[in-house]
Amino acid sequence: MSLVNFSGQNVVEFTITGFDHLPHHKLMGAVILLAYCLAVLGSAANICVISTDRRLHRPMYLLICNLALVDIMFTTSASTTMISVLLAGDKTISYHSCLSRVYIHHLGDVTECLALSLMALDRTVAISEPLRYDTILTNQRVFILIVVSWLIGIGCIGKLIYTVDQLPYCQPVIKYVFCDYAAIIRAACVDPEPYFLVPSILALWLLAGQFPLIVLSYGKLVFTVLRLPNTEKGGRTFRTVISHFVPVVSYYAPKLVSVLLTRVGVRLNLTERNALLIISSLVPPLINPTVYCLQNKEIRGVLLRVLRRSPVVPSKD
Repeated sequence: MSLVNFSGQNVVEFTITGFDHLPHHKLMGAVILLAYCLAVLGSAANICVISTDRRLHRPMYLLICNLALVDIMFTTSASTTMISVLLAGDKTISYHSCLSRVYIHHLGDVTECLALSLMALDRTVAISEPLRYDTILTNQRVFILIVVSWLIGIGCIGKLIYTVDQLPYCQPVIKYVFCDYAAIIRAACVDPEPYFLVPSILALWLLAGQFPLIVLSYGKLVFTVLRLPNTEKGGRTFRTVISHFVPVVSYYAPKLVSVLLTRVGVRLNLTERNALLIISSLVPPLINPTVYCLQNKEIRGVLLRVLRRSPVVPSKD
């Protein structure tokens, strides 16, 4: 693909029009604001609990902490724009601010997928090789895997943003509900199709590469659990496996729905695409901290101790 000689700097700001044809803007904005606050609060609580309790400085909790950080970044990049449009009525966003949000959003998207893959790996080793778990997955190795996942995301998305920044823009209008790659490409004065080749390859890797591996990992876990002789322990472990698979479903479901509908010839209109975008940016960050906080006994125990801690009453002596 050839790039035009002048850059997108000829656009000073974009106008977001994805909500223009929808009623009840304030109500929708309030719902998104509530979901965003709960998601950030839950993820921040997990990060605080894990970072302050040395007993939780173990591989699984490092991965939960990483996922919580990714969730905050991922949902903030989209939610703050939607809240600004719906509640403040500010539909304009500067060119550089939009570009930075595109970068942060898609970086969060890629690192979220890789974080879920790492957590599936962690649970597979923990249940399949419990005696060797501490030697296979050490804190240092998990930290290296997390850093590598971030570097992959930074490199892949950085290339896309560099390409976007070189494009000319005929119309400063974004027809979606926040800044993402597809929206900003369609605002450029170019044929958008060639510019979707690299994102399509990346999406194929995430959907056709990572997702089957995660499903196979949890399938192996279920098979291992069913063979456990202790019924009570097996049931408890099975519930843990199911709870860990819930975030995977919440992340991949909107993407799979979009892909499958497209493959069977169903063309989604703009409202339906925007609905999937909102769901994909809000639901996983809202579900993830709830699952890992409520289902994890140690995190739940630390939070309960903090909440039940009574204030120190000074002595009368």
